[in-house]
Amino acid sequence: MLLLLLKPVTGMVVIIYNILLVLYKAGISIASLFNQKAKLWLTGRRNLLPQLKQLIKRDTPVIWMHCASLGEFEQGRPVLEQIRKDFPNYKILLSFFSPSGYEIRKNYDGADWVCYLPLDSAGNAREFIRIINPSLVIFVKYEYWYHYLSELHQRQIPTILISAIFQKNAVFFKWYGALQRRMIRFFSQVFVQDKESASRLQTLLPASKITVAGDTRFDRVSAIAQNFAPVPAIDEWISPSPIIVAGSTWPEDEKYLKILLEKYDKIRLIIAPHEITKDHLKFIKSLFPQSILYSEWSNRSSGSPLTNLPRVLVIDNIGMLSRLYYYGSVGYVGGGFNKSGIHNTLEAAVYGRPVVFGPHYQKFAEAISLIKKEGGFTYSTEDELIQIFNKLLSDPVVLQTYSNNAGRFVKGGTGATTLILDWIRLHIS
Repeated sequence: MLLLLLKPVTGMVVIIYNILLVLYKAGISIASLFNQKAKLWLTGRRNLLPQLKQLIKRDTPVIWMHCASLGEFEQGRPVLEQIRKDFPNYKILLSFFSPSGYEIRKNYDGADWVCYLPLDSAGNAREFIRIINPSLVIFVKYEYWYHYLSELHQRQIPTILISAIFQKNAVFFKWYGALQRRMIRFFSQVFVQDKESASRLQTLLPASKITVAGDTRFDRVSAIAQNFAPVPAIDEWISPSPIIVAGSTWPEDEKYLKILLEKYDKIRLIIAPHEITKDHLKFIKSLFPQSILYSEWSNRSSGSPLTNLPRVLVIDNIGMLSRLYYYGSVGYVGGGFNKSGIHNTLEAAVYGRPVVFGPHYQKFAEAISLIKKEGGFTYSTEDELIQIFNKLLSDPVVLQTYSNNAGRFVKGGTGATTLILDWIRLHIS
């Protein structure tokens, strides 16, 4: 009787979901007239299904991984690259929802095809899945699209969610989360980051469909660190002075970093902002008049003297940050003054660097653990930031202790990729 009552409710929710998607596309269409990202979102999906139909032969064995954006791609990348090694007979299709992921990784050579995901609808999902006919589908962290998941479930195609995390206030556990609860049940297996997520999810799924695997980002940053390649221009810039490497910064972060440099005249700073737009770089240059852009520094004439090194080096490219943290005494991770929260703390911690970040970190289990393990710090005020750096820079033993703690934390978190691949080997030939 309960199921009979729930079906009409779920049906109504799906109708509302479809209406919202139509409104979303309409909004994107309007925004595309003046917003470049919205324009890319639309043009990247134009004629996509016919193009895929031409590219993918019907009998081709395909593994499909879907990521929301660039961050989720980096999270799923260790699994994707191991699949490439272990299943050479399979072709790999990588899809993105966001232009910020697709535009940066559209030429990624670890996949055979890279594309946008067509907007979720019953027709798009049916045609997309019919064309690629995947043997296995991997969604990363928190991408849930009802029609795609429903179609995969109906076709009995193994579909897994990896590096998932479920907060206690997630929509799945709210009275209005019926559609989300239905979507999570479409997955063949859910690989979660921690025991707390597994415990919450067991109210919705059988325990046999949940695996506590950890976060694949630990494997990703560990692989990057193990294959570290020096950056010659950075090698020429470094000096014995303490260096802060600040990554993915926003204006609020940068204002605090300016205060820090004014307080400590021996500190030097490498700053890799989250956005490298002309306006943002101009703002940073106004905060740090003693700075130089990386492009200017690396392209200077070979005979230029190396005396009077600029105190602040501003990175004006994308893709270098994961190597930059190697050069720091302390890593600073931006985003902590935005409601969306901080960026990737593991990229700094993997090199054995204590990590400092702003107050909005509670959604990130690794940041919480770094603080508990005494490998990271959070701050909300100028005084708190100064106290942190007084503690780290006044005593080499303290700095080394926090550095070691951060490195051990990352090393202890590796292994998620192995658990996920073990499941995959059992479910595809």
